[in-house]
Amino acid sequence: MSYSIIADIIVIIHFLWIVFLIIGAFFRNIHGYIKFLHITGLAYALFIQVFDLYCPLTSLENWLRSLASADLKYEDSFIVHYIEKLIYIEISRRIILVFTFFMVFFNFFLYWKDIKSKKLKLY
Repeated sequence: MSYSIIADIIVIIHFLWIVFLIIGAFFRNIHGYIKFLHITGLAYALFIQVFDLYCPLTSLENWLRSLASADLKYEDSFIVHYIEKLIYIEISRRIILVFTFFMVFFNFFLYWKDIKSKKLKLY
């Protein structure tokens, strides 16, 4: 399998991870593992935004693209081209940080409602 195809798969996984972080609290009643993964993912997303770090998926994708640069025939695939525009949107770091805080607090609010009604169990 070509490095560029693996990099494309990583981009799709990255996109799905971001979607999960945004709307994951809506799936909080399915299983405790999903809640745990979502809460720790939100904490990690907040951590990397506050300390201006790169997501490991971004680093992995960049590394795979650098390995594939010799055999790339196209810039990228059709689907990945548009997904990358959503993931790596050209906005300031400050706006991304504000959005991250909003996302974390919105999800925290959903979890807080469960804590108050004693529905939240992390198992």
